[in-house]
Amino acid sequence: MSELWFKPAYELAAAIRSRQLSPVELMEASLQRIEQVNPALNAFIAMRPEEALADARTTADRIASGEDVGPLAGLPFGVKELEDAEGFPSTHASVPYKDNWPDRDSVQVERLKKAGAILLGKTNAPEFGYTAFTKNLLFGVTRNPWDLERTPGGSSGGTSAAIASGMVPLATGSDGGGSVRIPACYTGCFGLKPTFGRVPKGPFKMLGWNDTAVYGPITRTVHDAALFMDAVVGHHPGDPDSLPHPGISYVETLEQLPARLKIAWSPTLGYARLQTDVRREVEKAVRVFEKLGHEVEELEDGFPDPWKVWARISGAETYAKIVDKIEEHRSEFGRAFLTGTEAAARMTPERYGKAQRERAELVNYLWHLFERYDLLMTPTLPIEAFEASGKGPAHVDGERIENPVAVVAAFTYPFNLSGHPAATVRAGLTDSGLPCGLQIVGPRHREELIFQASYAYEQERPWNDVWPKEVPVSA
Repeated sequence: MSELWFKPAYELAAAIRSRQLSPVELMEASLQRIEQVNPALNAFIAMRPEEALADARTTADRIASGEDVGPLAGLPFGVKELEDAEGFPSTHASVPYKDNWPDRDSVQVERLKKAGAILLGKTNAPEFGYTAFTKNLLFGVTRNPWDLERTPGGSSGGTSAAIASGMVPLATGSDGGGSVRIPACYTGCFGLKPTFGRVPKGPFKMLGWNDTAVYGPITRTVHDAALFMDAVVGHHPGDPDSLPHPGISYVETLEQLPARLKIAWSPTLGYARLQTDVRREVEKAVRVFEKLGHEVEELEDGFPDPWKVWARISGAETYAKIVDKIEEHRSEFGRAFLTGTEAAARMTPERYGKAQRERAELVNYLWHLFERYDLLMTPTLPIEAFEASGKGPAHVDGERIENPVAVVAAFTYPFNLSGHPAATVRAGLTDSGLPCGLQIVGPRHREELIFQASYAYEQERPWNDVWPKEVPVSA
């Protein structure tokens, strides 16, 4: 069964549809791998193994009778703890919500099931997705399969650890400031933050106003993510911000990368500090696009630094969601999470307006940048994975860090504020043997261009044969 653990999702789905692989065999392989490595990683925090096996048997029967079971036929998948899945409480990784049961699946989970995927369980996340590492009072710490002393990132850390360790071929993620790209980068996976609205969210109990957070996949290959996105995109009446279907298949257009793209490359965006070996590996990755015949030009103009803007805007909606529980359950919330979230209560219309004016400067800057360039490339993250407990490095490249969160997410959060789609591909390994990533940013609504560039890069520098297959039993 071990030969199935790291096979791409698209190969597994094709084998199941062609009856070369039984969905029951694949589910048993996933359960075997989870039993083997999840005690050390803590990626899955809730499971439905018997029900998932029953679903796999039903899928096998439907295939035997000649039914079309969908493009994701029989693929086990996990759901990030911040997303609704029927049969599991939606705890938001927060103790006061441990008995919060959803009425139904999220739209995304519903669509994955409709495409034939089989829900296996929920993956860990920080409380309300608050941090770039995965740790909470309800489920504990999640660890990186490349090094158990390190974090797999956050907030989709349980998902990234499950994918990178071969537990499941698919799992959901979400990204409000880097929460798909950070964990994908730290575990060597591919991760996509789509344009806001590309993947519908909901159903909602409270309509939000924070247009920076999106759903997006973390997978072992680019093709897998394209397959995932093909199953979940398109307008849904329960999400007023959801976009119409793009009218194409991301899988079918993977090999259609235009010739002679003009690519902007920025190693720092003018303000980020970068680990030396990370820069070395990312620069090697960028040079691949020159080899492929594209024009790469290093940016010299200053990029707006939107850290304070992102910090002001991102917490207000979370505060509104939890305000009715704060006084009664104050001691049950994580202290850092609650302190940061309550700070959002000080957001006045004047401060909000100032933040949005600064955000407009960023949007206008990128408007003009994408008039000159087809793609923008940066490092995904400036440093390698830090301690699983959340303690970040005190220095980067010899310089002292005052705000570790701002350092870690320096390259990711600008594109949540601007709304541009962005992906991370594995650039290489640091001197410590840990993955680092190249971020590929595209114009709004051009996920297919990002997929095409990522796929072309992956063909030149495939990474799917290098994973941490021998995960220790404990840290």
